[in-house]
Amino acid sequence: MLPLDLLSRALPTAGGALQGLCIVQDQGTRGLRLLAPAGHRALSFPASQLFVNCDLFPAEFSIVVTLKRGEYIFSLVEEELDLLLLGLQVGQEKLQLLVQDGSGQRRITVRGVPLADGRWHTLVLSVTGRHATVTMDCDTLFEPFPVALRTTGSMFYIGSRRALRGLFSGLLRQLVLLPGLDAASRICPASDPRLAVLSVTPALLEIPVIPLGDEALTHPHAGARLTQGSRPPCAESKQAQLWFDTVDNGLFLCDGLTWVDMLQEREKLDYLEDHQDLHTLSETLDIELFHVPSLGLFAAMANWESSFGSRIYKWTDGKFQLYQNISTSEALAWKFFTVDDKMFLAAAISKERDQGGRELSVIYKWSPQRLQFLLYQSLETHSARDWEAFHIGGEVFLAVANLRQNNNHNIDSVIYKWNPSTEAFEVNQTIQTSGAYDWEFFTVGPYHFLVVANTFNGVSTHIESMIYIWLGGIFQPFQAIMQTLGATDWEMFRIGSRVFLAVANSQKLCQEGPSVYALNSTIYELDMTMKMFLRFQDIGTYAVDWEFFTVGDEKFLVVANSFNGQFHSLNSVIYWQGYEGFVPVHRLPTIGCKDWEFFKSTEDSYLIYSSATEPLSKVLRLKTF
Repeated sequence: MLPLDLLSRALPTAGGALQGLCIVQDQGTRGLRLLAPAGHRALSFPASQLFVNCDLFPAEFSIVVTLKRGEYIFSLVEEELDLLLLGLQVGQEKLQLLVQDGSGQRRITVRGVPLADGRWHTLVLSVTGRHATVTMDCDTLFEPFPVALRTTGSMFYIGSRRALRGLFSGLLRQLVLLPGLDAASRICPASDPRLAVLSVTPALLEIPVIPLGDEALTHPHAGARLTQGSRPPCAESKQAQLWFDTVDNGLFLCDGLTWVDMLQEREKLDYLEDHQDLHTLSETLDIELFHVPSLGLFAAMANWESSFGSRIYKWTDGKFQLYQNISTSEALAWKFFTVDDKMFLAAAISKERDQGGRELSVIYKWSPQRLQFLLYQSLETHSARDWEAFHIGGEVFLAVANLRQNNNHNIDSVIYKWNPSTEAFEVNQTIQTSGAYDWEFFTVGPYHFLVVANTFNGVSTHIESMIYIWLGGIFQPFQAIMQTLGATDWEMFRIGSRVFLAVANSQKLCQEGPSVYALNSTIYELDMTMKMFLRFQDIGTYAVDWEFFTVGDEKFLVVANSFNGQFHSLNSVIYWQGYEGFVPVHRLPTIGCKDWEFFKSTEDSYLIYSSATEPLSKVLRLKTF
């Protein structure tokens, strides 16, 4: 659903006179002032303009308003009976919602709301499902109840209730109706919660401002001072001040939190070019990039063929060159991690067995003397597909994704913890999984999360994957993601303060007919208010892997498209973070693409991908301008 800008609909069309209205600027922000009573009478329009095919007010909706002071913000009035159906009113330290239902008019009051403090505020009234929330400046205040309203013959009035009593007396900047969605999750968190934006009427952005009375128009940065010399402190009280760095000749603006470089040129992605063909002798299921202090960048390749083992390459003179070969048997993934000053590589092995017939995955430790990785510890696994390493409270953990034991996919995956006394990993927790393919660990504030990609339960690939949260020394279920289809990868990434999870849905298994590989992979966003991940965007893919990366200020996701049911020769796609979601910007020819990794050298930025069907990996250089 698109936002319905009530303020724009009530204002005159382009070129029309703003009779009874005045645009002023206060505290650096433009707002609309209504001059009683003409302005309040002017700001109205029939509800039928919005409700064309159905005269019922949406059962799920959000109202977003940015204001300074107030009274009636808006009302919905049935004209013939002069009956107030819905009204939102701001008073001294309170917010009132007036609702007409079958039993008469109800008045729901939220007290202790500091709206009379002379500052701008953004309010969101969101009705979703069977409850509603009132949010002010991205903080939830109150939960009233929803209502069902019929809009036949009714009018929207902005800044009044079609009466002289309670006319809006402050400044109004934003008033938006959003059907079907929670607007709070669309605008929060925000860098300035008091002025969080969903849709500001163009009139406040384009029409010249006319001062009202003795209220002079001031530019947002009027009164800014220029400071020279060493870096001064930047705080909210210093917002809009300029600092000229006389040493490095830089000009910076204080945004209330930090100094923003006003002269820096940001890189932008132009195109990609072939940089290196990396012949690996065998198909490569995973690439792990890591740095060894004083030696530089390395790439560990998980190679399938047992006779060739797996190779580690070192970045030398702008290319990857063979550094070490490690004996592995059908290696599927590598994971690099550290314990204090010690460095390790864990290999997920699907075929290696000891004399007792147990499947073993292997951990290698970096030898500072020999400058190589040496065998350190073996752990029993079951068709291991992935390792994830992480630190919590100074302790080190390893989580293995066990795919199956013989033909049973519903088995335990295991979380190991480093024992400083024995200097080895020991079982800390087991978690029931179904064809586990990938683990992803991440933190949000003080909370630690672990999400598993469940691929197959022995019957179907349409199963839930689970997000776990660290509580009481173990991981406990936090949220089930119900609609994953053969999930093979989770990618967590952040854009500003927003937290996202992207899943790669690889296959829909059909009981009759061929499997389906053309599926939607989904990006979820963490909703801080509801404390859960909500669907953000679906993208059509043949995906097995996601990789997030940035170039300058721009954010990108690249997907590994691997197999469409007939061919492995497919385009993998780079998506750019647009205004409303990720949009495709580059298509890259790949063959059986299994894994993407992004890295930077001192000169350039690169992407490397591995092929699960060819003994060839490719390095691409990102060309920027």
